[in-house]
This record gives sequence, C-alpha cells and structure tokens, in this order.
Amino acid sequence: MSPIGPGRISLRSLAVVLLLSVGLLGAYWPQISPVILGQDQAQASEYTYIADLDFWQRTERETRVEARAHFSLDYDLREVPLQLGDWQGQEVPESNQEVIILLDPEQYVQRLYQNSRGQYIWLSLIGGRSSQPFHAPDICYDADGWQYNLSSTAFPLDGGGQIHGLWMEAHKQFPGDDFLTEHVVFYFYLFPNRNRELKDGIVLFKLTSVRYGTVEETLALHADFVRQLFSRATQP
Repeated sequence: MSPIGPGRISLRSLAVVLLLSVGLLGAYWPQISPVILGQDQAQASEYTYIADLDFWQRTERETRVEARAHFSLDYDLREVPLQLGDWQGQEVPESNQEVIILLDPEQYVQRLYQNSRGQYIWLSLIGGRSSQPFHAPDICYDADGWQYNLSSTAFPLDGGGQIHGLWMEAHKQFPGDDFLTEHVVFYFYLFPNRNRELKDGIVLFKLTSVRYGTVEETLALHADFVRQLFSRATQP
C-alpha cells in the first residue's frame, strides 16, 4: 500500500473544512445575509409601493408598503399567488363584458379565495394608466340600489406600520328574497412610486365578502388576508 503523502492529507482536510463551512453558512444564512448582502438584497422578494386611500390626490394616510408580490403594471397581476397562507384562490374571470368595456382596464384580475373555515373573500385587482378604470366602489353600489355606510380603517402589518384603506358595509334586499344580502368591502390604491403619475400605472386593490359576524369581525378577516400580501408599512 502506498503511503498517503502530505499533499493528499492537505486536500482531504481542505475538503472537510469546505463542507463544514457550507453547512455553517446554510444554518446561519438568515441571520448573516443582511450583513453580507445588505438589507435590500437580502429582502429581494419584497417589492415596495405607495398605498393611499385616493388616487386623485395625495392624503395624509399615504404610506410606503412592502409587498410579497408584484402590483405594478410592468408585471402580470395574475402572478399574485393563489395560495396565501390559509387562503386558497381560484380565477373567476369577469363574465359581464359591459364592466370591461366601461372600465377599459389594462389589467383586470378577479379571484375567489377560501380559507380552511369555509369563509370566502373576493380579490379584485384593477390596473390602468388613465383615470377611466378607477371610481370608488360605493358609486356602483349606490347606482345598483344598495344602502351603505362608508368609513376608513387601518390594518396593522406583521413587520410594523399600518396600511390604510376605505371600507364599506352595504346591504340590499333582492326581489323574491326575505332577507338582506350584506357585503363588506375594503380597498385602497397602489402606485409604483411616489410621483403617482398616471403613465406609471395605478392598481386598485379591493376585497369583498359577505358579513361574517360583526363588521369588525369581517374586517379582521380582511386584515388577515391583507397581511398575507403586505409585510410592512412606513412613512413615504
């Protein structure tokens, strides 16, 4: 048997050291990646947008939000995940072509999400580079004969800060029904940057559900959904 020379011992030792180093790097990467790569690179999966209650004018509730999906018209809004925490979604294309003709959006996404408790939320994403696709949802409800209350609220996010939106509780008794149909709607607008120019695009983020328990309990359900897509909010 030929003896193992110093060169072979060094190579073997080097291989062992490299394997140990890779293992340690993998174990501690979440803690050290912000230091090595910088915070922005380490959080490359977070996308930053400006959120506000209104698209016509800037309000004092404007915030910078970090999102876990793209909400820019430079991307396909259908890339927003169908699986969001406990929520599983399915595409439900808009069947009323009059809506599409009236709004003429650049992108229009409509989905129905359900959680493990059997509760449903509709997600609507409407994107455009003109004012035509955007009008407050209460205008549609009012035109269709719904009675409603409109107010604003803020949902706290897991990483800090709050995202502000308008909410509406609407009810209507349809012909032949002996009960009221009740909806709770929460919505806000997203801009790719603080310039908020139409040419850069705007996305309306809207959630709609029936009322589950009280309005407050239903809004808490909406807040849980929002937190699956938005992690943190700061001053713009």
